[in-house]
Amino acid sequence: MAISPQTQANSRKSQRDNKLRFPILSDPGTAVADKFGLRFALPDDLIEVYKQFGNDLPAVNNDPAWVLPMPARYVIGTSGLIAYAEVNPDYTRRPDPSDLLPVLDRLRADTSA
Repeated sequence: MAISPQTQANSRKSQRDNKLRFPILSDPGTAVADKFGLRFALPDDLIEVYKQFGNDLPAVNNDPAWVLPMPARYVIGTSGLIAYAEVNPDYTRRPDPSDLLPVLDRLRADTSA
């Protein structure tokens, strides 16, 4: 699943447009991101760049604040324990699947024992 500050309607549109087969949960006001320490306010110069590209975060997120969550990825086992966590403020840098597959294999082995 994914969690986004977008409104539910905008998240559904993202799912359709990107042909995603997983749910996107809505995080109004980035409250969940704030609890994880992942929320940041965009600086004024970046707000201007977003506006020049027609990206109106307050409208998309139905929130007047220009805030976003840092990209984060978690793998959580059925026990509720976090087996993998990765946060990177650079949204273009993503973990390689080869980093995640051993974690998933270990979790699968732990539940089948």
